[in-house]
Amino acid sequence: MEKSEVLSLIKSGDVKIVRLWFTDILGRVKGFSIGPEELERAVDEGINFDGSSIEGLVRIEESDLTAIPDLDSTYIIPEEGRKSIIFICDIYYPDGTPVESSPRHVFKKTLEKSEKMGFKYFTGAELEFFYFQDKKNVHVQDTKGYFDIIPFDSYDGVSEEIVKRLNKIGINVEMEHHEVSENQHEIDLRYDEALKTADYLQIARYVVKETAREKGVYATFMPKPVFGVNGSGLHVHQSLFSDDKNLFYGGEEHYQLSRIAKGYVAGLLKYSKEITSITNQWVNSYKRIVPGYEAPVYISWGRQNRSALLRVPSFKKPSSCRVEYRAPDPGVNPYLAFTVMLGAGLKGIEDELMPPEPVEEDIFTMSVERKKSLNIEVIPDSLYAAILETEKSELVRELFGETFFEKYILNKKAEWENYRIQVTDYEIEKYLSL
Repeated sequence: MEKSEVLSLIKSGDVKIVRLWFTDILGRVKGFSIGPEELERAVDEGINFDGSSIEGLVRIEESDLTAIPDLDSTYIIPEEGRKSIIFICDIYYPDGTPVESSPRHVFKKTLEKSEKMGFKYFTGAELEFFYFQDKKNVHVQDTKGYFDIIPFDSYDGVSEEIVKRLNKIGINVEMEHHEVSENQHEIDLRYDEALKTADYLQIARYVVKETAREKGVYATFMPKPVFGVNGSGLHVHQSLFSDDKNLFYGGEEHYQLSRIAKGYVAGLLKYSKEITSITNQWVNSYKRIVPGYEAPVYISWGRQNRSALLRVPSFKKPSSCRVEYRAPDPGVNPYLAFTVMLGAGLKGIEDELMPPEPVEEDIFTMSVERKKSLNIEVIPDSLYAAILETEKSELVRELFGETFFEKYILNKKAEWENYRIQVTDYEIEKYLSL
């Protein structure tokens, strides 16, 4: 929205509250509310706040920060006859310098590099999640599978309401459907400029959680909440454009992929191990990434192969040519995940890398010898293994900047250590009586 449009809306008296939101290092939405009468000052000067207790943002001696609304990320939420407005904000020091540890700023830096290379980054996201009766009853019961319609149940009604709300506030949903696992649903966000998609994901996760709560059920983006069923992913479709031209489309070239697209694919494959701790940031993320549950494990690419890490879906027109990276899960920090995926792809283009031949066999059932013959490696199988790969990554260090990179590694190591020292129910059951 333009500033004049926002102020006109405020003067109408229809707005009851204004919310300023931003994202911490873990991808959690943070923010505060202001009265409508404070909005003009927020837009012109920003609103100061104490950032010292925000995870990974600044040190205690740098606590004074300023949140400035991005008017391109304005969301009007109807609430009981009146409206609330949510602004996604950028975070600055008092002197006007961007905070280097703001995930949105980190992503913007990589977008600037992409634009200098002549590329505009577009993404679409498939957001998967589970419904449960409440936090204490984490088990599946709806008996439905992939794309099942019948029997229609209360969870379907919740998803339909979520889609209505998202479309109403300007986040276009391309599709909603039941996923493979019982109680599991998916909402696909329409392709758009990547910064918008990242913002959309933050708003969409809020709308999903709050709508479910209002309807008396619980929605979770935990990657693997239930043992023995498929976990939830966040497949990210991506391509590079120049004006209205899709630079991934190669016409008569091999697989109809341009040289740019092939370099992008090769970069994602080459750096996949190094970026996994960002695309899959939780201990629980690695309970999903195991063979046999439709989650990617093997570093390979294909066109129809859904056991591959990266897929090039079929397309009917040049503008739809894209690559689908299948590793991320819905607990991700979208700004950081998009940063490292774009950064890896751009590096592949810069270094003129070429991908291996696509693998169209089911890698899950492939013999060890066959995988060796095709040089198929695996992504890290635990958060700790992933952290070690990221820690030695010059690419991620460059993308994040030294300050933010060190904070990220320390944060993830602390999470792993907290997990490592826990005594789990599995261990009690397995070892207590021995």
